[in-house]
Amino acid sequence: MRVLIAGAGPTGLTLAIDLARRGVEVRVVDKAAEFFAGSRGDGLQPRTMEVFDDLGVVDAVLDAGIAPPPLRTYVAGEFAGEHVMFALREPTPDVPYPNGRMLGQSRTEAILRERLAGFGVRVELATELIGFTQDDTGVDVVLNDTERMRVDYLVGADGGRSFVRKSLGIPFEGSTDESVRMLLGDVAADGLDHDFGHWFGLSRDPREGIVLTPLSGGAQFQFAAPLVGDPSLAGLQALLDRYSGGMDIRLHDLTWSTVWRPNTRLAARFREGRVFLAGDAAHTHPPTGGQGLNTGVQDAVNLGWKLAASQHLDTYEAERLPVAASVLGLSTASLKKYTDGDADAHRRGSEFQQLGISYAGGPLAFDSRAVPGRVVAGDRAPDGPVDEKTRLFDLFRGPQWTTLAFGCPAPAEEHAHRIDGPALEIYDVTPGTIVRVRPDGYIGSIS
Repeated sequence: MRVLIAGAGPTGLTLAIDLARRGVEVRVVDKAAEFFAGSRGDGLQPRTMEVFDDLGVVDAVLDAGIAPPPLRTYVAGEFAGEHVMFALREPTPDVPYPNGRMLGQSRTEAILRERLAGFGVRVELATELIGFTQDDTGVDVVLNDTERMRVDYLVGADGGRSFVRKSLGIPFEGSTDESVRMLLGDVAADGLDHDFGHWFGLSRDPREGIVLTPLSGGAQFQFAAPLVGDPSLAGLQALLDRYSGGMDIRLHDLTWSTVWRPNTRLAARFREGRVFLAGDAAHTHPPTGGQGLNTGVQDAVNLGWKLAASQHLDTYEAERLPVAASVLGLSTASLKKYTDGDADAHRRGSEFQQLGISYAGGPLAFDSRAVPGRVVAGDRAPDGPVDEKTRLFDLFRGPQWTTLAFGCPAPAEEHAHRIDGPALEIYDVTPGTIVRVRPDGYIGSIS
């Protein structure tokens, strides 16, 4: 089997790793001449950390990233308080990564590229998908007007302006709010404690202020500020001087910046024949919710095992489109807090961590119990201790389905395990229950 992925962001890279570890021939192409070098999506939610555990990159992400820092707020140059974006929690047996991680997107992508290279696959830069046609058995693609190849499947992970989506004529429904424009980017700052985030404003209205969040691996901060006047370093410094009340903070080394507008859209379809959409090509989110990158990663792991097996492909859209719509609702609500001037616009609840996403009631969720327990088919499969050295996530890690036999002999099949003790309590199932866990870490069936 051969799969072509257009787009080498976190979505495309995650999908490529998942396919490559299953022995699928995969190519990842990107029209950019060089790798992205900015922070952009810098918040990795807990469920994404669990995916990275499964893909074998979580240790590298933990080492490279930082915990979500407290945010110090200043109004007219006076300290006004400190709060956290997420209420930090201690790890538990069922949730080993409760707090996620802050890591600039370019560094996340570098970690994923290194993992992909371990499977002998490297991203092909300056390689643009310029055309494709499909039939019942495959997709013919054209790259750079010089190379033609045939693949079994094509995946458009090529961003909000997706060539793949536009070529398919799939509507991208939603809106772009031209009334709100912000300048985002990465800059170093002298005079700021790098262990904290900092927000400066003349009042508590988040629309009239500048926020700087520390980036790991150096002295830079990611900043977000209203687009007022000159977007250069000098213009940003003048804006900070105004909002900070003249505090002695010197900005330097502006390495990346972009103008952002609220762009909230959802593709009408995620699939047409042998061509699929994932990540920003299928849904774009305002950054206020910290959901875009993470939702794309979840698209990738949902699609990867289905493509590799050439099975259940019709369930990709059925499962992921409703989730994307729900997550967009969260992001939109968070954006509304910002545009309404809500002083708590920076705070996030547990609903943003993506641990509660479920495919219960969907086409691949089967539960034959008379009385459901704590977990149901379609839910995320929790972690838990199997013995002193082994966790359930250790058993799940890899491209396979996993069968758990709770308090009874395991079936005579590969990747089947008898589970007793604390893990049985976490799942809250009666002895004799059989749980089958999908390759993407969700419960497929309970019997």
